[in-house]
Amino acid sequence: MEQKKNLCAQIPLSLHTQVSEAREAAGQTTSEYITNLLIEYYNLKKDGGTMTMSGKTRTMAFQIPEDLFQRIKAYLERETQRTGKKYTQREFVLGLIEEALNEAERLAAEEAGQAGTSEANVGPREPSEPEREALPPEKP
Repeated sequence: MEQKKNLCAQIPLSLHTQVSEAREAAGQTTSEYITNLLIEYYNLKKDGGTMTMSGKTRTMAFQIPEDLFQRIKAYLERETQRTGKKYTQREFVLGLIEEALNEAERLAAEEAGQAGTSEANVGPREPSEPEREALPPEKP
């Protein structure tokens, strides 16, 4: 086992609260949690910053009309005022994307279920011309 040494630092109370809540949610001791955070941070730096602390990410960038941008900003400000928590563009856009994908996946699953159901509910069908030619002649 690697030797250990104590690390002590004064941090803002708000950050301490945030770290404590995350540590408790992870079910780790303070030592385990801080060690894991520091390991992830240095791995991130070593990898050239291509990962976030939560995993691999990709960037999507696109331009939108100015009037739409202003409407989004106004909406985010209203939601921030309403909830008392800053609502970011990122949270807003990711929420919309997740919502749209979940709905599309739900509809696709419904369609796949209906396709399987409709085929199962179809009665006997008349054979096609090539199938009819392959059948033995009917007896009178």
